Amino acid sequence: MNTYQNILNKKEFTPPKEWLQIKTIDMHTGGEPLRVIIDGFPELKGNSVLDYRRYCKENYDDLRTSLMFEPRGHADMYGCILTPPNDENGDFGIIFLHNEGYSTMCGHAIIAISTLAIEMQWINVTEGDNILKIDAPCGRITSFTHVKNKKIISVRFQNVPSFVVDLDRTIQISGHGKVTYDLAYGGAFYAFVELHKNNFDFDLSPNSYRKLIQTGMDIKHAVMKQDKEILHPFESDLSFLYGTIFIGDSNKKDIDSKNVCIFAEGEVDRSPTGSGVAGRMAIHKVRKEIDYGETMTIESITGSVFKGSVISEKNYGSFKAIIPQVEGTAHITGMQTFVIDPKDPMKNGFILR
Repeated sequence: MNTYQNILNKKEFTPPKEWLQIKTIDMHTGGEPLRVIIDGFPELKGNSVLDYRRYCKENYDDLRTSLMFEPRGHADMYGCILTPPNDENGDFGIIFLHNEGYSTMCGHAIIAISTLAIEMQWINVTEGDNILKIDAPCGRITSFTHVKNKKIISVRFQNVPSFVVDLDRTIQISGHGKVTYDLAYGGAFYAFVELHKNNFDFDLSPNSYRKLIQTGMDIKHAVMKQDKEILHPFESDLSFLYGTIFIGDSNKKDIDSKNVCIFAEGEVDRSPTGSGVAGRMAIHKVRKEIDYGETMTIESITGSVFKGSVISEKNYGSFKAIIPQVEGTAHITGMQTFVIDPKDPMKNGFILR
């Protein structure tokens, strides 16, 4: 039998027993990846999603880097681990993974995992809205996956209370001078920076990719250094600045505006950023630029679109918060079985950018 015939006949590789095997389903929401870990990850211990996240960080952070970093991932990879819910009223919990660590909220992941729950029939799928109660580190998220003629049309989710910390703050950034930003929370804290209020030499297109990363990280680090008020009213684990969101005009007549989010360690969100859209809804409500029954369409750097709206208002600690709703679509891109050879010197991954 020649070599090529062997290739045709032998298509399965059986890893040695000492190699770890981790199975995933890969997806994207508006171009932003989500690697859903479904089997092979060691059991996480705890009684809540925050406990599970803390246990993962303390005991299995090398597996996060193995699955997010090169050669299995890349600098902008994103993933999640599913866990038990916080209580019997929830369906499941979710931990978010990226190049820097573990985020508190991720709207694109909520849209994707809600889509996957229908595709995998993890719940009894019905025509119309299929409701999931998902426990994220920031709190419980309710998603509605709309099915028509047995096909998923879209996913919308109602987020945790989202609020504005302050509007029109300023910082000094080398090379740009004074930068004006809004500080708001949509499941994570962001500095929202409008292009028309600032003197930048870039736009929100892929051509500005490198400048967006550098300036976004410069703003993030400057705000973190200057601003001591990035405090969640109830959870210290949520009290940190996640990223910078640049806001500008879209060149499409049916789109209200454009978002580009630079988060974690210089990741660029390919989607309009679900938690960022949630934070924007809080800002727009305070500025009286959106009201109940109105919808904003927000475009990403890839041209994908989320819809944002305001469902209700509530007091949240010392803040007057809103419950925002965000809508989008997600798709499955593949199924993976990753193996980790304990003798591989690069088993924990690396990043080149």
